[in-house]
Amino acid sequence: MGWMVDETGLDKCAANFVPLTPLSHLRRARDVFPDTLAVSYGKHRKTYAEYYERCTRLASALIGLGVRPGDVVATLIPNLPAQAEAHFGVPACGAVLNTINTRLDVDTVAYIFDHGEAKVVLVDPQFMDTVKAAVDAMEGPKPIIIEVADDQAGYHASGSYTDYEALLETGDPAFDWIMPEDEWESLSLNYTSGTTGRPKGVVCHHRGAYLMTMGTVVSWRMVLHPVFMAIVPLFHCNGWNHTWMMPMIGGTLVCCRDITAQAIYNAIHYEGVTHFGGAPIVLNMIVNALDEERRTFDHTVEVFTAGAPPAPATLAKIEDLGFNVTQVYGLTETYGHVTECLWKDDEWGALDKPEVATIKARQGIAFPMMEHITVMDENMAQIPMDGKTQGEIVIRGNSVMKGYLKNPEATAEAFKGGYFHSGDIALQHPDTYVQIADRAKDIIISGGENISSVEVEGTLMAHPAVSMAAVVAKPDDKWGEVPCAFVELLEGQSATEAEIIAFSRETLAGFKAPKRVVFQELPKTSTGKIQKFELRKVAAKL
Repeated sequence: MGWMVDETGLDKCAANFVPLTPLSHLRRARDVFPDTLAVSYGKHRKTYAEYYERCTRLASALIGLGVRPGDVVATLIPNLPAQAEAHFGVPACGAVLNTINTRLDVDTVAYIFDHGEAKVVLVDPQFMDTVKAAVDAMEGPKPIIIEVADDQAGYHASGSYTDYEALLETGDPAFDWIMPEDEWESLSLNYTSGTTGRPKGVVCHHRGAYLMTMGTVVSWRMVLHPVFMAIVPLFHCNGWNHTWMMPMIGGTLVCCRDITAQAIYNAIHYEGVTHFGGAPIVLNMIVNALDEERRTFDHTVEVFTAGAPPAPATLAKIEDLGFNVTQVYGLTETYGHVTECLWKDDEWGALDKPEVATIKARQGIAFPMMEHITVMDENMAQIPMDGKTQGEIVIRGNSVMKGYLKNPEATAEAFKGGYFHSGDIALQHPDTYVQIADRAKDIIISGGENISSVEVEGTLMAHPAVSMAAVVAKPDDKWGEVPCAFVELLEGQSATEAEIIAFSRETLAGFKAPKRVVFQELPKTSTGKIQKFELRKVAAKL
């Protein structure tokens, strides 16, 4: 950093100014919690000393592959130990971690590889076909592919690519981590869901992630040695930074390949899971579990939920089962959750269950590491906190992205007026608690995934029988929302619902394809703009 003199004549130096980074948590845990279980996945059970060594070997091995500070290393891996190790091993060699959504289609993955200029990609065999096709479709230099076998789930390395475990063997366990010289250095690159076209690359820094881990411990009222189950995909805002947080408090990270009600109940019963995060679909899964899928436990499990407001009825049911749910809110651009519905027991403790659930569905107030989160009108003025007036959620704080990679225009627009603009429409209650009223730009949130209606409409419009198409969210008991398409056919043309859905799935990832198709004339304004609010009314009744 060099020597910097302030107005008092006192200097910042190596003794009193150290760049903040979540990497420090694991280096400390190596010494403070060496024999504590750090990562658990079936037979894979590693202490902090072992976890640190594996991450160190990964960092060293990546350098051996030619990765240099500032390069991008991508992953397509479920929530498995290798994905957690990448969160430390990749930045420990000075590189930038790019965790990619495993549900994306080949074209989008190829775009991300090209746009992020990935030098190496770590891939689970389940997604190898997608990765190979994406690499073949790339326009720029191809990344080195490393296959990460999962013997416990029956996914084995094919032998055609370097195996992850073999790669680790080439790494030096005594390698000295490359720590950031500046806490503003890039730590991760996460792509949005492309709600206005191509996904944007969100660049996050070491400082923001470090402060996110600190704020989460406070807001989640965590003590030493929690047992945390990784349910939120680590490709979503790096799992809300929870993997980086665990070493700070000597916690155990419980990995899970396929998230099911039985897997969650088993982890709570057998592993003693105390905390997890998840979208409302996870809460529904737990509430609706079959008797044979359930397991007993005698402790309260703390849950962060985000992605969409959970249904009050679901909240009421799940808390009877031994779970305490806290609604949080955030975006990829804010490293994950930055607001919480902090419970006020003195005010709300005597309320009945429906009232409690309604309050708990609010997005709430800023986490302690954030500077200011509020709701403003289009003139950047604070809206009245009357629980009725609507505006946009705007955010200021250290856990806000550096910006969008190679997109200065979008970055400037997002930071207009000195705040990050969320694009989410909300109201504020007199106690300052924020509550989302609607989603801007017609985003559909299905199982925690953002889906662009524009992207789906563009795909449908390519069908030879389609004249016009509009896509809106249809409420769904399992996924929260699913895409519903309204289609006008060309005169003299015909098509069935099944044909339209099948056509869309040829191009789109499965979760983006419409689940219902309605053939009708689209309602329009006098200027020809489709009135989606009318279509939402129809979709809600389907």
